[in-house]
Amino acid sequence: MASEAGRKQFWKRNVSRVPGSIQHVYGAQHPPFDPLLHGTLKPGSKPPTTPVKLKKVSTFQEFESNTSDAWDVGDDDDELLAMAAESLNTDVVMETAHRVIRNHSKLQEQHKLQEGQVVEKEHPPQLPDPPPAVCGDSRLVKSVSDSNTSSSADSSSENASMPRSQSLPQSSAVALVGRATDHNTSGGLVLSEREASRLDKFRQLLAGPNTNLEELRKLSWSGIPKPVRPITWKLLSGYLPANVDRREGTLQRKRKEYFAFVEQYYNSRNEETHQDTYRQIHIDIPRMSPEALILQPKVTEIFERILFIWAIRHPASGYVQGINDLVTPFFVVFTCEYAEEEVENFDVSSLPAEALQNIEADSFWCMSKLLDGIQDNYTFAQPGIQKKVKMLEELVSRIDEQVHRHLDQHEVKYLQFAFRWMNNLLMREVPLRCTIRLWDTYQSEPEGFSHFHLYVCAAFLVRWKREILEEKDFQELLMFLQNLPTMHWGNEDISVLLAEAYRLKFAFADAPNHYKR
Repeated sequence: MASEAGRKQFWKRNVSRVPGSIQHVYGAQHPPFDPLLHGTLKPGSKPPTTPVKLKKVSTFQEFESNTSDAWDVGDDDDELLAMAAESLNTDVVMETAHRVIRNHSKLQEQHKLQEGQVVEKEHPPQLPDPPPAVCGDSRLVKSVSDSNTSSSADSSSENASMPRSQSLPQSSAVALVGRATDHNTSGGLVLSEREASRLDKFRQLLAGPNTNLEELRKLSWSGIPKPVRPITWKLLSGYLPANVDRREGTLQRKRKEYFAFVEQYYNSRNEETHQDTYRQIHIDIPRMSPEALILQPKVTEIFERILFIWAIRHPASGYVQGINDLVTPFFVVFTCEYAEEEVENFDVSSLPAEALQNIEADSFWCMSKLLDGIQDNYTFAQPGIQKKVKMLEELVSRIDEQVHRHLDQHEVKYLQFAFRWMNNLLMREVPLRCTIRLWDTYQSEPEGFSHFHLYVCAAFLVRWKREILEEKDFQELLMFLQNLPTMHWGNEDISVLLAEAYRLKFAFADAPNHYKR
């Protein structure tokens, strides 16, 4: 256990203010961590005193600058078995074990068939071509991120992910695995047909005179094909009506309304009342990712307008660090309506002015819809985040007591790493492509961003159980939790994470009511 003196030395407070701000701005960079306010000190304990410098990390500012904004970190080639919950009853454990054995036997047979296909390729005259379905099935849960790992690690990942997918309802599990396969393999004939079939289902559903939003949510839970993601997100967020005939009129009216706000408020950004808000937004945007996109002058200009207008229209919270990140997924997805290439490396200024205006207005309204459900995350002292971090701590203590006890023994507080998970909705923990896939499901779930996200965070933490238990030092443990190796994560990793979160949601359905709000 880390000594009291070591902990005091490590946490050196930053008393300097962010340039241009009158009062301290809480958010991703500055969690409101006050041990007296949030009850992290035991009765009778003394609050931390001014620390002295350490040899490893001289100040907390140095440590924070090296870790808090880490976006791209090391490769992940660990097994997925660390997510198992210890509190499952015996029947569930046995049923899952039998499934693993059955799936393992099937995979062994499929691998033999796949090896036979390799022989066929080397000696084409001797045997006929195998059916394409065998090749597709043998790679059912194969991830691109596993391509550099050993074959034994691949097998472990496959066996671990299969039963978690099956803990979903049957239709959801099949769609979930199918989606993961489609986006993480090179794409043979069968996979192309499967993806085409899914895309066709979406288009049929969207083409009707009145879109059945409940069916759309069910279909979207396991991922939304890229061509229909923009319209689907607009429908699921409540920005567009289900009635097809009303959509165009709604888009025109809402886009016109947004730019009326811009005309009315944006010129006030340099006034004394609002200049600090605008200056903070201007400082935060260059810190965002992906830099190749965000640092384009046209994109920066659009983000500044969106965030400033939202802050002016929501004085209860105003602008808080972390809100800026929530614009990016909407902006990227809606830009895909007008750009065929990958948006992260696309020159946005090459788009017509009308297209840019549409993207900007749509991003503003959809971000506003999202924030309407989690606004208490960003009001004074951010009580929503404080509450959710406490709920996460209690939930993890039930899911995996060993992980919870290890963090407690080393005096690592959940607020020190999970604040950012709630404030930025895990956007700083996983690549942007994974965030977009994650949001497909969040928008399909009732209270996805406010309630289901809690279970995703719990599954995300327990996912790293082995690595967490290996760390025996407070500093190294906290650095690991702030720099989780997810840079090479893909859709399969997110699908497994979501399946585990879904399982946890129902396994702990008897949790107290405060878990659900």
